[in-house]
Amino acid sequence: MLSDPIADMLTRIRNAVQVYKESVDVPASKFKEQIARILAQEGFIRRVERVEVEGKPVLRLHLKYGPRREKVIQHIRRVSRPGRRVYVTAENLPKVRRGLGLAIVSTSKGLLPDHEARKLGVGGEVICEVW
Repeated sequence: MLSDPIADMLTRIRNAVQVYKESVDVPASKFKEQIARILAQEGFIRRVERVEVEGKPVLRLHLKYGPRREKVIQHIRRVSRPGRRVYVTAENLPKVRRGLGLAIVSTSKGLLPDHEARKLGVGGEVICEVW
């Protein structure tokens, strides 16, 4: 059993991007699927599929690269961890790379990218940062 399945997902993505994998499989959960859908919506990955491998639900994340194999995901980092939760108010939401990056925030309105949380005026737990 993993103590932090979100960190495991982010590490799998980070490792797959480093070796230019086309896709990466992650054990499925609703929370991980929401994170993956936000990454796809914001243009960091191509698409997300929910498939079954050996009878278990798996998220298949199709990674994205630039025209000359530039990595779209330069950096992906877990911010709030089980041992140290990080909560922010709407006014203190992080601007990752001055708005070029993305922070995913768990709010009372669901999982949101930082710019949407700022627009709605809600704070919450900062799950991860991507640029």
